Amino acid sequence: MASSSSPPPPPQIRCASFNQDNSLFYVGTKDGFRIFDAHTGKLHYQKNIGGIGNMEMYFRTNILAIVGTGEQPVLSPRCLRLIDTVAAVTKKDLNFKTSVLAVRLSRTRLVVVLQDRTFIYDVNSTTILEEIETVPNTKGLCAFAPNSEACYLAIPASTSKGSALVYKASEPELICQIDAHESPLAAMAFSSNGTYLATASGKGTIIRVFLVAQATKSHSFRRGTYPSTIYSLSFGPSDDLPDVLVATSSSGSLHMFFLDAARNRRNQTSKLLGSMIPGAITRALDPANHHIIHNVIPAGIKSCVAVHKVENSQNSSKLPALRTVVYIITHDGYFREYSINTTKSNESSWVLQRELNLLDTGCSTPQREEQHKD
Repeated sequence: MASSSSPPPPPQIRCASFNQDNSLFYVGTKDGFRIFDAHTGKLHYQKNIGGIGNMEMYFRTNILAIVGTGEQPVLSPRCLRLIDTVAAVTKKDLNFKTSVLAVRLSRTRLVVVLQDRTFIYDVNSTTILEEIETVPNTKGLCAFAPNSEACYLAIPASTSKGSALVYKASEPELICQIDAHESPLAAMAFSSNGTYLATASGKGTIIRVFLVAQATKSHSFRRGTYPSTIYSLSFGPSDDLPDVLVATSSSGSLHMFFLDAARNRRNQTSKLLGSMIPGAITRALDPANHHIIHNVIPAGIKSCVAVHKVENSQNSSKLPALRTVVYIITHDGYFREYSINTTKSNESSWVLQRELNLLDTGCSTPQREEQHKD
């Protein structure tokens, strides 16, 4: 007789992400939530109130938006609760007919994503400014640019192809539709100032970047040949240094792409391939744009990534380099900080600076270093 096996238990971490400037991060668990300081790794605040399925911080303030998993009657997945952690009070309950799948906050706007509707609220009065009927969005996929003046919001436009509707949440109004991929979207992210929108489809082989104001494609990057689910995308915050985009995937790798147009042109003109096929394709294939750290996380474990900073530095040989600091939260309960140095000759090295066990905050492992070249 064939043996039967019970399904694996749900992960202890039900949700995880960063606040709007990546200075704090949270994990929601079956018991409650914990907030950590990203710079020090220290536990900032915790509360055991029951299962948390979705959550959003309001910058570095004491205001939080939480959504329960329904494991406790007082924490319904159909109720968004705004709480004040200092006063220990509930400021507002927003109730919906279906489960809340995602929540986003800016200084002026609150966005609530349901399976077939997305609401835009005034954050101070909690007045509904816009109710958007959407295609079925079972994963609550959205992208939000809380630090941009326009507060751009992107949501899926189709269930059969990778199109996104982009709204200016500050008005609010629909400004464009971006047709990014042939298959449905799996991940999206805005740059902090709202200039770029990065997208990935369910296949995860190509990541595309669009200029939001023009609704035009600016970059295409090949992540890999074999399909892999893109779990998270994040742009670097730099203004005067090359724009950086990072991605984590179900393969367990961290991918880093440069949006430096000058770098693209130099490498295209130096290759025979560049004279044989269109520039848009060479940008997707050009390895100068792409750096990979393999086995960053266990394969298949969900993750959330954020670029902390990009700065001028030196590599181990004292050569000029760009140093990119990346934070990763994984749903198996870890926070990792990576420092990645990339030289002008396109060599890269990385160091795991910190690894913290988020479910046992007294546990950390020493850093390890590995040199690799693209």
